[in-house]
This record gives sequence, C-alpha cells and structure tokens, in this order.
Amino acid sequence: MLEVKLHNLTLKNPVMTASGTFGYGEEFSDFIDISRLGGIVVKGTTGERRQGNPYPRMAETPSGMLNAVGLQNVGVDAFCSDVYHRIKDIDTNIIVNVSGSSIEEYCTVAEKINELENIPAIELNISCPNVKKGGMGFGTNPDMAAQVVGEVRKVYDKTLIVKLTPNVTSIVDIAKAVEAAGADSVSLINTMLGMAIDVEKRRPYLSTITGGLSGPCVKPVAVRMVWQVAHAVNIPVVGLGGISCANDALEFLMAGAKAIEVGTANFVDPAVTVKIVEGLEEYCNRHGIKDINEIIGII
Repeated sequence: MLEVKLHNLTLKNPVMTASGTFGYGEEFSDFIDISRLGGIVVKGTTGERRQGNPYPRMAETPSGMLNAVGLQNVGVDAFCSDVYHRIKDIDTNIIVNVSGSSIEEYCTVAEKINELENIPAIELNISCPNVKKGGMGFGTNPDMAAQVVGEVRKVYDKTLIVKLTPNVTSIVDIAKAVEAAGADSVSLINTMLGMAIDVEKRRPYLSTITGGLSGPCVKPVAVRMVWQVAHAVNIPVVGLGGISCANDALEFLMAGAKAIEVGTANFVDPAVTVKIVEGLEEYCNRHGIKDINEIIGII
C-alpha cells in the first residue's frame, strides 16, 4: 500500500528522516522500531572530522527553530570504519548525507561511501547555510550545482539524491541543472536562512549571527517549491520542511513528492515518524486507496 520508488531505491513507505535530526538512527532505537521507516538519512558526513560551529548554535523561534550546528560529524573514514558497522544491518534504507567544502571533498566522500555495500544511496548536500565554505555556495548557482553533481556522478554509481536550498530566486533552475548533470532524485527544501536577536542582551541568539530556519513555519514555502520542481523535472522529488504529522506528509505527496523527510519534529516527538507512517495507512484505508502512488502529484 505505501511502497514507493526513488529511481532504483525501493522504500517500504514514503517516510524518511532528515539529515541532522536523527543522528545515525541508533539514537532513536529506544523510542521506535526504526525498521518501520522507509529510510534514514544520517547526519552530514564530510572528508575530515568537524567540530561544528561555536555555541550557542540553536534557538527556538515562533513555529520553528534556528540552527547553526555546522555539520559536526566524525568524518568519512570514521564513519566507514566504525559507524557503518553499527547501522548497516538495520532493515531500512540507510542514506548518507554527503557534504564538503570543495568539489574534490564531495567526490572523495562519495567514492568512499560507494564502497559500502549496505548504503544504497547518498544525499548530496549542496544547500547547507551553516558552513563558511562550500555547502550552500554550490547550490545557489545552476552551473556550480551541475558541476559538483557531474563530478560526483563519475565516482558514485548508486542512487544519487541532491538536496536543494530554498535560498535562491528560482529553485526550478537549480533542479533542472542537477537533473541534467546526472542526479537520480532531488530533495527539498533545506533550511531557510534566518536570524533572531536577543533584545535584552542586544546580540543575535546564534554565535554565527544567521542560521537555518526549520519547522512548521517553513512548510508552505516548502510545499510550493516541491510542487514547482515536481512539475519541472522528470526525476523523483523528496519533500521536506515542517512536516510534523500525516496530513503534512500528504500535502507534500499530493504536491508531487514521491517521499518525504521528517526533521525538526523529531526533536519534539521522537516517535513522530512512526506515527506518520500509521497516519498514512489510516488515510489510505479510510479513502479506499490501495496504492499511495495514486495520490502522488494529484495537485
């Protein structure tokens, strides 16, 4: 009933987790049966270990949050030698979010992940607003986006999902560019660039001044962008941005997303992803839908 496909990747249901909000999956195993999910996108992985940005790097905002974690992670070599062996047998799709400060770093990380048998896909993060070099810089220009995707495509032969930034004039142009360069799927949106100020202390809440805005406040923008991109490209779209219940997920699916990712809501309710799976099942049963693909892109 809920099975969907992203290129060659089969998901038992459309519900995945967003990178940076679910660790490596194992952190949530005390709360839910993570094998019930369609996939887990693990935290961003770079060529070398990163400590991330200085604290404070998270701040609550109305209907959302700002973060400037800055891709804190153990680095690709430690991931391959240590983390991978702990998570490789989880009965769901384990997808690695790949980031870098240069095209060469993206390619190095992707090439090493390509060798891991139980990792069927990567999500190429060309849209992170919280790093000084690389990240969003590659995702705001169609030519640069196409260049990094094209180079990664040469060294990576499994399912390649490219994560897009909303901080652009036309996200459709970026989506078309990465599709032409060899992307198998696109995911959107990453966080929106935002800022909050503590008026008593007279300084920004975040050490980096600006950060990535996520949560329910960005959902209408995300749904609109997913709808636009789904009508402009021929590859599957993964939708994310403010999803916290089954109805939210259904909006993205009806707008054209083949699958969705849940991010900020994981911090509020660690069981939210399974609740969304159950909600999608209930919706399909209530409406006599035998295959969820029947409603994908109906808007």
